[in-house]
Amino acid sequence: MSIASEPLPGAVAVEEHNDVDHSSVSLAVSTVILALRPKENETHPTLWLPLVRRLREPYKDQWALPGGPLKPTLSLEEAAGFTLKRATNLEPGYLEQLYAFGDVLRAPEARAARLSGAPVPTPAADHERVVSVVYWASIPATEVANTRVHENIRWFPVDELPELAFDHNEIIEYALYRLQNKVEYSRIAHSFLGEEFTLAQLREVYEAILGRTLDPANFRRQIAASKSIIDTGRRVEGTRHRPPRLYRYNDAQAYADAGPLGMYRERHEA
Repeated sequence: MSIASEPLPGAVAVEEHNDVDHSSVSLAVSTVILALRPKENETHPTLWLPLVRRLREPYKDQWALPGGPLKPTLSLEEAAGFTLKRATNLEPGYLEQLYAFGDVLRAPEARAARLSGAPVPTPAADHERVVSVVYWASIPATEVANTRVHENIRWFPVDELPELAFDHNEIIEYALYRLQNKVEYSRIAHSFLGEEFTLAQLREVYEAILGRTLDPANFRRQIAASKSIIDTGRRVEGTRHRPPRLYRYNDAQAYADAGPLGMYRERHEA
């Protein structure tokens, strides 16, 4: 009995896949760095983020998210932390992988075409495809004043962004969308504050993230029910009226879920 030597369909598919040229695809890491600070002549804080000015083409002189090619010696998380440190000279209050952005043409005109239903422009022959793994990070309010100052780094309110390089406007929109959803079921808002804070300060974080005013009494009840903060027994000093209480985080609760990989590592590396 002889067995036919015809190639299996799967083997042909693998062989064809291996023939694909991947030399023009690059991997990069970018970081959406968010912090709370008030706008000029305003008292309530809003969300801001730092952008860097591009010094070469494409998009020379336009603003973009901090980031760059992934170095072979760094993990993705290390690269995101390095980007944050280089842009702000600060350590994050929280750092999480957001998403991988890998459209063939990552440009404002491509997004505009998708939104309008028009055909997406075809990349030029010399187009270099870049896949970006994006992280988002928070900076505690107590550290924002110590951020790095540089002529090619500027902080912008998230609701007053210019047109950015590549697809970075869309990336920021998605980061804000994820943050607004996450703040509803986790204590991620606490990562924007210092070690001690008042209920009013915590409420301002929620209001800045959600983009709406919250009823103080309802907010107090919801936070008390969550058991996410602990009364320190101290009060703010130097106020004219009755000084508000100071609270701290309940360290028994995580900022947010660590995702499938994070939960696996916590279970197996503890």
